[in-house]
This record gives sequence, C-alpha cells and structure tokens, in this order.
Amino acid sequence: MHVSFNLAADLDQALKAAATAAGLADADAFAPEVRTADPRHADFQANGVLGYAKARKLNPRATAEALVRALPADLATHYTITIAGPGFINFTLAPATLLAWLRAYDSAAQLKAGAAAAHAGQTWVVDYSSPNTAKQMHVGHLRSAVIGEAICRLLEFTGARVVRDNHLGDWGTQFGKLIYGYKRWVDPVALKNDAIEELERLYKLGNNATPEGSPELDEARRELVKLQTGDPENVALWQTFSEVSLAAFQQIYDRLGIRFDHNLGESFYNDKVDRVYRELSETALAENSEGALVVFHDEHPRFSRHAERPNPFMVRKADGASGYASTDLATALYRTEHFKADGIVVVTDFRQADHFEQLFLTVRKWFAAKKYRVPELHHVTFGAVTGEDGKALKTRSGDVIKLKALLDEAVERALAIVSEKNPDLPEAERSEIARIVGIGAVQYADLSQNRSSNYVFSWDKMLALDGNTAPYLLYAVARIHSIFRKAGVAPDDRATESAVAPLETPAELALARKLTKFPDAIRIASETLRPHYLSLYLFELAGDYSFFNNSDKVLVDDPGVRARRLLLCARTLLMLETGLNLLGLRTLTRM
Repeated sequence: MHVSFNLAADLDQALKAAATAAGLADADAFAPEVRTADPRHADFQANGVLGYAKARKLNPRATAEALVRALPADLATHYTITIAGPGFINFTLAPATLLAWLRAYDSAAQLKAGAAAAHAGQTWVVDYSSPNTAKQMHVGHLRSAVIGEAICRLLEFTGARVVRDNHLGDWGTQFGKLIYGYKRWVDPVALKNDAIEELERLYKLGNNATPEGSPELDEARRELVKLQTGDPENVALWQTFSEVSLAAFQQIYDRLGIRFDHNLGESFYNDKVDRVYRELSETALAENSEGALVVFHDEHPRFSRHAERPNPFMVRKADGASGYASTDLATALYRTEHFKADGIVVVTDFRQADHFEQLFLTVRKWFAAKKYRVPELHHVTFGAVTGEDGKALKTRSGDVIKLKALLDEAVERALAIVSEKNPDLPEAERSEIARIVGIGAVQYADLSQNRSSNYVFSWDKMLALDGNTAPYLLYAVARIHSIFRKAGVAPDDRATESAVAPLETPAELALARKLTKFPDAIRIASETLRPHYLSLYLFELAGDYSFFNNSDKVLVDDPGVRARRLLLCARTLLMLETGLNLLGLRTLTRM
C-alpha cells in the first residue's frame, strides 16, 4: 500500500480536486486548509469549507457533503470521513494505513525525501550569528546562532540548497580606536594566550582614550583613514584582528554544532556600494536630502517623509560615507546574483525590525525597477534573553555574560547532575553526557520558545528531567535505545519488522497517529521559520510514547505484538532523533 509522506497535503489536494468534480462555484478559489486535528476527534480536519461557503452565500454543511461525495472512493479505505458542526470535514486514519505509513517512512533519508518537495531546487541564503570581530561573543549572540542554525537545517531537510553566511561586523569606526589602542598598549603574551580577550581590552582602552573632540580621537580617525586607504601596516593589523576573531568564534560554533559556508563581513562589500548608489539614483528611487542620498517610502505610514518624524532610509551619508543601509543593499544584490538566491533569511533581534523592513522595501522596488529577479526576503526576529528578574542577563558584577562562560557553566551543571544520578559511570562517559546534555539544554531552552517572545533563562528549568526540556527528550531517546539493547536487536532490524501484527490497543494507535504528524510539524516550522513548532511536536511525541510505554509492555512473548511495539519504538526514536538533530542537538544512547 502506497501512502503519501505528508498526509495533510495529500488530503488538501484531494479536496481541491473534489471541489472541481462537485461543480462548486469558483472551485479554483477553494482552499481546503487541512490541518492536524484535535486527536480526540480526528487525525486531520479541513477548515476551509466554512469561509468559502459563507463568502458565496452557500450552505456550509451542504457544501461539505458535496465535497465528501466527490472524493475518490478509495479514500474511504484509508480514512473514516465525517462532517462536524457547520462544515468541518474530519479524517481519521484506518489502523492499516497507519501501519503502512510507519513501514514506508523508516529512515531519516526516507523522511527527508518525503519532505524535500517543499523547497526542492531552491537556494536559500541564511544570514545569522554575525558578531563583531575583535570582540567576544556574549549571551546576546546566542539566539541568532541557535535559531539560525535550526532554520538552515529545516530548509535543507525540506529540499533547499542552503548557503550559511556569517555577515561579520568587521569594518567601521571602531577599528580606528582599536588600532590606536593596539599600537600603544598591546601585551604580546596576552595576545598569544587569549587574542580575543586582549583585543577587547585594547578596544576599551582605545575608546576610553579618545573622547569626543580630543586630539586622540583625531589620531584614531587618522588610523581609520589609513586602514580604509590601504596602508599596509593597518591592513595587516585588521587582517590579524579578523583571523583571531574567527578562530575564537569557531570554538563557540564547534560546541554548538554550527558551521558556515562563508564569513562575508561588511568589509567584503566596500567596493560594491557604488553600484548601489548609481542604480538607486538612475531609477529615481533615491534622492538627495541635505547632502545625503536617501530613499523615502511615502506609502508606508511609519517611514513617510510626511510623518511627524520623517524616517528616510539613508543609503549614503552626507559626508559620502557608507553605512549599514549601503552594505546591506549591496549584500542583497550579491546574494541574489552570485548565489542565485531564491530566498534570503536574516536572523537578528527585534530592535532591527525597522531597518530590515525599509531595506526589504527598497530591495523589492530596486530589483523590480531594474528587472532583477526578486527573492523571498525574510527578517527573522527574536526577543531578548532575560534573567528571572526580567532584566537583561548579566554577571553579578554587571558585565554581559560571555557565551563561552555560559556554555562552560551549562556543562558543569549537567556534569554535577549526571554524577549524582549515575556515579558508577566512567568519568569519560559522564563528561560526554554532560557536554551533550548541557549544550543541548541551552539550545533547546531557546528553540522551544516562540522566537518572537522574550524568554527567562533558568538553569533549574532548562536542566530539568521533566517538562519541555532537552534532558527530558534526550532521556526519552536513551530509554528507547535501552529497550532495543534488552531486546537484543537494532532499531532498524528488518527481520523484526517483518513479523509485525496489526495495531490494536488505544496506546498503540495514539502513538502511531502522533508519528504520522511529523511531516506537518516540519511543514509548519519550515514555512513559518519558527523552530518551536517542531520542539512542541517532539515534546508531545515523547509524552505519547511515555503513555504507550507505561500502558503496553513492549517485550512480550507474542512475536507479532512484540514486533509491532518494537516498530513503534523504532519510529518514535527515528522522529525524536531526526527532529532533535534538525534543531541542532546531538543525542545519546545512554544517560
């Protein structure tokens, strides 16, 4: 029996075809809106009938009945189809179809092949993390890195070629001050032992020594001009700053399981902004305003020049200098032309929302005027990480928490818990478990939240073995592995699966139904670029598995029952491990 990977999408197509077959008025406009249903009522529900019928002054229930009559006859062998209320169409999978789906999608490769249609043949550039060079990454850099990596993995899983681009802050006025400080106070020993720490110290010294209006500031500006005009000494220093920064960042990225294809910082676009100025002027999108080159978006109430506080998009400053707008416009063009991007995702905190809204408005108008292909443009924003007092997360001394220190503490706390619960495990194994659990707890605490919201950082909550946490999910994975060790078979053992008997018990059926919803969780998370939808699914799946495991003994004597329950364990393990990997977490076979 062939079953589609995404059953909801399959039903959606069947209902669209039924609308034409039933001769419904304006059938092409009918959107079935098939979604995962409340499990108490059905597996899937078509919600679009009500709105469609009301807009055309039709009877919703009669319309639903006509659609059901026009569905292919063989659909009734796979589903129990009912109509609820004023016209909601419910579909409940037959046990045999559930089992067929579980048999068909038996590996991560099969799951990926099923999901790949969503973005097949597309190229997406994802811009995330993007720290400033010569500075240490701190807790404020966590969310962009973790959310961005999860989005990359989701897009890849759904068929896209993903280009990971770390758009570093590696240019600008701060480098004049850093060079000024470096030439006066560098400590060669400190530079060798911890280069990024030393550069951060030197920048602070340089910044403090160059107050506004001082001769020292003029000297720092001269250092910047020398850099910008290609002075060999200053260019060599800047390259050193970039290299040691990237090496320090990579240590963090390795711990988080992140890799980048490119580290194209702001400096990369310096020679590309003149084309931006020229084309925006040629198309009359940009105009001179008090010496600056700006774009006004009069159609937008927040950005209109007629508003009380005009907010032009400044493409070039009055002194001729470029800024974020200049390089970001050049970046959008480069990604579209060089990478042939069908979609561009930029992951930053919510405070940059206005900038990117204006940027994308400008890009769409510019590309349309020049007849360039316009990619999908998405600004993925996120809220702040706060302490339990609701304030910014800082050390007791008031400093911003360094990301390296945060990850170190996560691993230390996890090691204390592992050592308490499993003191007999070898030290090396306890350390490896602590590394995966600690880092995973930090990642998952972020990804389980709606990214638009602030979230409260709590060690106790994120390291808890119950609730929607990484330790809870990782423990669920480890528990399933332990069942296969006791059974003496591998999770992908084909001989065991050949003996599977039909699904019977309520707990078996409930777990099987939840497993078939994995494609819909992937679809929602990747379409909305919100990983928390996948996190929620995994948490619910782990809960349904726990209910099943407590209700139905797996390792029973009956070979058919034993085989089908091991099959359910294997598919639960597959979905949990695949889903957690898509979120960027590593998993364990023992805890």
